Amino acid sequence: MGDHLAVTIRRLRLGAGLTQEALAERSGVSVSTIRGMETGRRRNPQLASVRQLAAALELRPQERDELLAAATGEEAAPVAPVPRQLPAAPAPFVGREDELALLDAVSGAVSEGAATVVVSTIAGAGGAGKSWLALHWAHRNAGRFPDGQLFVDLRGFSPDGEPMDPAVAVRGFLDALGVEPDRVPVAVHAQAALFRSLVAGRRMLLVLDNAVDTAQVVPLLPGGDTCVVAVTSRNRLPGLVTGHGARVVSVDTLTDAEARELLVARLGAARVAAEAGAVRELVRLCGGFPLALSIVAGRALTHPHLPLAALAGELREDVLDVLDDADPAASLPAVLSSSHRALSAEEAEVFGLLALAPGPDISLPAAASLTGLGPSRTRSVLRRLEQSSLIGRDAAGRHRMHDLIRRHAVTAHTLDDAVRAAALRRVLDFYTHTAYAAALLLDAHREPVELAPPVPGCDPHPLPDIPAAMDWFDAEHRTLLAAQQAAAAHGSYGTAWRLAWALNDFHYRRGHRHDQLAVWRIAVDSAGRLPDPGAQIITHRLLGRAYVVLGHHEEAVESLNQALVLSERQGDRALQAQAHYTLASIQPDGRRALEHARRALDLYRGLDQPIAEANAMNAVGWYAALLGDHDDTAREHCRAALALYLRHGDVNGQAQTLDSLGYIDHRAGRHDDAVRHYGRALALYRDLDNAYETAETLDRLGHPHAALGRYEEARAVWREARDLYRSQGRAEEADEVEGRLGGLGDDRSQVDGR
Repeated sequence: MGDHLAVTIRRLRLGAGLTQEALAERSGVSVSTIRGMETGRRRNPQLASVRQLAAALELRPQERDELLAAATGEEAAPVAPVPRQLPAAPAPFVGREDELALLDAVSGAVSEGAATVVVSTIAGAGGAGKSWLALHWAHRNAGRFPDGQLFVDLRGFSPDGEPMDPAVAVRGFLDALGVEPDRVPVAVHAQAALFRSLVAGRRMLLVLDNAVDTAQVVPLLPGGDTCVVAVTSRNRLPGLVTGHGARVVSVDTLTDAEARELLVARLGAARVAAEAGAVRELVRLCGGFPLALSIVAGRALTHPHLPLAALAGELREDVLDVLDDADPAASLPAVLSSSHRALSAEEAEVFGLLALAPGPDISLPAAASLTGLGPSRTRSVLRRLEQSSLIGRDAAGRHRMHDLIRRHAVTAHTLDDAVRAAALRRVLDFYTHTAYAAALLLDAHREPVELAPPVPGCDPHPLPDIPAAMDWFDAEHRTLLAAQQAAAAHGSYGTAWRLAWALNDFHYRRGHRHDQLAVWRIAVDSAGRLPDPGAQIITHRLLGRAYVVLGHHEEAVESLNQALVLSERQGDRALQAQAHYTLASIQPDGRRALEHARRALDLYRGLDQPIAEANAMNAVGWYAALLGDHDDTAREHCRAALALYLRHGDVNGQAQTLDSLGYIDHRAGRHDDAVRHYGRALALYRDLDNAYETAETLDRLGHPHAALGRYEEARAVWREARDLYRSQGRAEEADEVEGRLGGLGDDRSQVDGR
């Protein structure tokens, strides 16, 4: 008895991390008594002292019974085995610091006295690294669960079998917990009850890997509050969240830095450094998918003489083929196919349609037109696809599909050609009609272009005002660029050039100069394929204007002259006037610019186009001012233009003309009037959310401030102008303003600006 007691008390004390002195102080039992027990000299200790030691050591019931049995000499109850079922930890493991911290925080609720079992649902797409994360965290925290760790692969998305019946998993757990076969109840519910009884009060970790749904998991949940359960699934398992308080830990792709770190760990730093460019390409093509990166690393390791650049070339040619393998566990297409097979017919079709949608992401209204199902039904299907981790949704409610999943969806779900064409037509109509309406909100006086009604099943998104229109353009910008490219690629040339028309004012206001040029190049090519001279004139003219803004003089002149020739051939005075109006802006010779502006004004008169006529009046005044006429022609024409703009409620035109008047006042030495006119123009441009012209007016406003000796005001507006220029990629203008800021107050050369 003495030897058994000595071994037991010493093991339990050391397990608690206490010295003999610390245990004595905590329990009230003397150090000599404890030392006597551990050396075997004290063979018959008082049971009261043993119970004091058990309490001080905070023993679990099983450990307390073991200590008391050793002290009395009775035969202890058989010690239940401590299962250690965790598979080997993944190596190498990189990143996931936020996810690991969240798992630590959630599991910490056990030590804080959680009222129920603590459950974490680790959710993500197939191949995203859910199991790797769960096992890495489990091994790192195994010491917190001294009563054991249970693990089961529930085969929820196995490529070669059906999901595991939870009753089979329960029986496996009973075996691991040491239950003799003849003690296992026959009834399934009784087996589950026995399992819960055995783990009650024990500090255990359960890792339930690859679950298909909540129903598969619930029978495996302990009933007490001392266990932690980590569930991995491609589904988000909302039933566990609502019914059992589970916390969802979302597993996304690795960052580029983490992906490179993984390749370094697998391939070695030297090989990665030797082909840095190829490694960047591999990281890009794998899109942060841990399984894809591991497959690529495996290929590189099994072919050590294969250049990584050659492997990157194979991925560019057919990424899914390279990531395929006869072993389903090492095949990304096989992993994704198992997720696809779990979809209903409707979900699979929407999944396939989303892969066709232009752009990196899609909003619910656009998706509703793409599918033709309407908003409510589309929302429901998107929610199920999101729960299956086949698409994601950001904070703005936009849905995104990873590039590798998108490529798989295109091949995995075969859509009838008519279905594909109709879906593409609906979504392109959605973007075109919504963008067209938004463009007219930005400029209600803009001459409209002909647009056919949207096709059945397309429901354009209503926008109430200018801020909503600008917000919509901001959110959809990349998608609209992709939609135009898709329209041109599929022969929808009318849609392609009309999308450029709809984007024009937004691009101008935001300073997206290079995007403006790109869309008008596509528009010119598209219009040239149509028997529509009007479209060709419009696209050439606005391509010319895009060149003007970027300072590409020769290309601008060529495009604008082409627009003028076409409009003269058509005998269309309005289109001729538009061409002359834009040609004025590219002329390096101020007199030639003024001639084009006057010609535009002459052509507009008598056409009953008051806003266009006012534009030309303002242009005449502006170019006259640039030539030094600050009072007569310049002021007269700008004031007449402003009156027309005010009469017809054109806010953008008012801002332009007030800016012109500010310039005229400044050059004429009326600096206070210049500040006043510029200030009014600036307020209107801000209301219009026109960042491009805001920068220009701020730049000009600094000059009269400086002329009046208001250097702080000049410094403030020039700093804002500089920052806006930089944000718009207008480096030359930003540098010019920086130069003025540097010389501000040193001499009066700064006051004679534009």
